Amino acid sequence: MIPLRDSQPSRSTPYVTAALIAVNVAVFLYEVSLEPYSQALFLSQYAMIPARFSLEPMMTSMFLHGGWMHLIGNMWFLWIYGDNVEDVLGHGRYLLFYLLCGVAAAGVHVGFNLISRVPTVGASGAIAGVMGAYLLKFPRAKIVLLVPVFVFITTVEVPAALVLVYWLAIQFFSGVGELGRAHLQQGGVAWFAHIGGFLAGMALIKVMKTHERYRWRKDLHW
Repeated sequence: MIPLRDSQPSRSTPYVTAALIAVNVAVFLYEVSLEPYSQALFLSQYAMIPARFSLEPMMTSMFLHGGWMHLIGNMWFLWIYGDNVEDVLGHGRYLLFYLLCGVAAAGVHVGFNLISRVPTVGASGAIAGVMGAYLLKFPRAKIVLLVPVFVFITTVEVPAALVLVYWLAIQFFSGVGELGRAHLQQGGVAWFAHIGGFLAGMALIKVMKTHERYRWRKDLHW
């Protein structure tokens, strides 16, 4: 199931979401332009490596990606959910929110992989935070999903709460399933970073001020 769009209208232009997407794309294009040795050096400096923990890579790693599909998938999810969260937080608070979620996700990943020397990259922890905020603010919005049915492809509208809780459950059970293989030092998906980012987003959206116009929109569209 691939999310195509959501039904929740945004009352402001998502400048920060668009800028974050542009920065991620620009950094990735620079990354893939490097020859192999320089690329490995670049990643060793700016990717997050739990066994060599430092604060700077917790921030820089969220702007790096491991491939085109990794980048496209993350940016697509950010575009679907980010505009509405930016709308209720405002541009400045939304940027701070996004970065804090990314750092929280990185911290959780480090906590579960203290001796790992595998570089970790990607915006998915920060984007998971955006999804957690979306769950609390727009649970009754509809997400249009692209669903393959045997040899056919169709679309269905599903409540956002169901889509996001299902996504979170996948992260949890996948993460638990890989705990026993953590010692193998292999690359893979940072499942617990996703969970950490998601929960951080839920917590932060509760304590950060949101625009009052959200209440009017909620009454109008729910």
